[in-house]
Amino acid sequence: MELAFTPEERAFQADVRAWIDEAYTPDLRAKMAMSKTGYLDREGQITWQKRLHARGFIAPNWPEKYGGPGLTPTQKYILHMELSAAGTPSVVPMGVSMVAPVIMAFGNEAQKAQHLPPILSSDIWWCQGYSEPGAGSDLASLQMSAVRDGDEYVLNGSKIWTTLAQHADWIFCLVRTSREGKPQEGISFLVFPMDLPGISVRPLPTLDGPMEGEQEINQVFFEDVRVPIEASLIGEENKGWTYAKYLLQFERGNAYAPGLRNMLSKVRKIASREQIGDVPLIQDADFSRKLAEMEMRIEALNATELRIFSALSAGEAVGPESSMVKCAGSEAQQAITELALEAVGQAGHVFVRDSWAHLREGANADLPMPEYAVPVAPSYFNYRKTSIYAGSNEIQRNIMAKMVLGL
Repeated sequence: MELAFTPEERAFQADVRAWIDEAYTPDLRAKMAMSKTGYLDREGQITWQKRLHARGFIAPNWPEKYGGPGLTPTQKYILHMELSAAGTPSVVPMGVSMVAPVIMAFGNEAQKAQHLPPILSSDIWWCQGYSEPGAGSDLASLQMSAVRDGDEYVLNGSKIWTTLAQHADWIFCLVRTSREGKPQEGISFLVFPMDLPGISVRPLPTLDGPMEGEQEINQVFFEDVRVPIEASLIGEENKGWTYAKYLLQFERGNAYAPGLRNMLSKVRKIASREQIGDVPLIQDADFSRKLAEMEMRIEALNATELRIFSALSAGEAVGPESSMVKCAGSEAQQAITELALEAVGQAGHVFVRDSWAHLREGANADLPMPEYAVPVAPSYFNYRKTSIYAGSNEIQRNIMAKMVLGL
């Protein structure tokens, strides 16, 4: 396993850092520091993603023939590492990282030409219609129906936990087109606009207290929604389960360790400002021990991710390791938000609905606690989701038990 970067790779790393210093402007940094979810508002998010696109950094995993930058595996790792270390906004994954690979692999040429360019340029915002009120981790039990009527499907049902659906222009959906045979055999993969008659979005407020219109998750209802089969159906009818499994490998991609280091660095800064008596919290022996233990967890995870990265660079396939990294990474994220909440102490009790109010021009909003404390409690509550999405950690452990231990 060779983990040292070459001089050329170091030069690429320096170029990425210089670009981030210029493109990740103070206004975006200030807004991101107050984010409760890891995203900006729609305007800020699109601004950042278009800057990534202009530099060729928004879709490092895309093939060059579809507009990808042609980076080597090591350059992709460096890019992800530097963006995470700088604390830049996450790219909304539903378009670039999730539906786009499915369209590339299984869509027809007309669908590729229609959808891939605006996904790459962030001109079209996507959401994901997978989970339903009775179909979460057991996704094969989904019931949203798509019934043929001539050259159209008629859709009825609902989807839940639909991230940022209030902003979405298009949705990709798993729907039931057959009730014969195994449940997995009657599912199809559809794409269609969100402004069709019969589609409605209902916000699902969460404990992080989003402003109206800025909620992260929603429930989407479909009542006799008509979509053209030829344009909407990706691949073959009743083969959607295969495409859904293909998509999941992209949903669980990227390394955790660089972002975890950034999160832990923020906790250290908070602990250096918060006091216990007459001394900073960071000098407290018990809290220092927790920071050290967390740092060791991150470095152990980093070593594991580097081994996986080295194997991928050598052309080897990665199996249950992805489930192991997902469990370790998501649980480390939750643990760090717990440390941050402990560090801010009673300031975490104060609820600020609009964490960006004081950043707006002409605003006269006085914060009732230090600025760094504002997003800590909301982030703690928001990060409870990380061990559930992209396949719950219980499901990931089942995968590891089956593939590694043969249970």
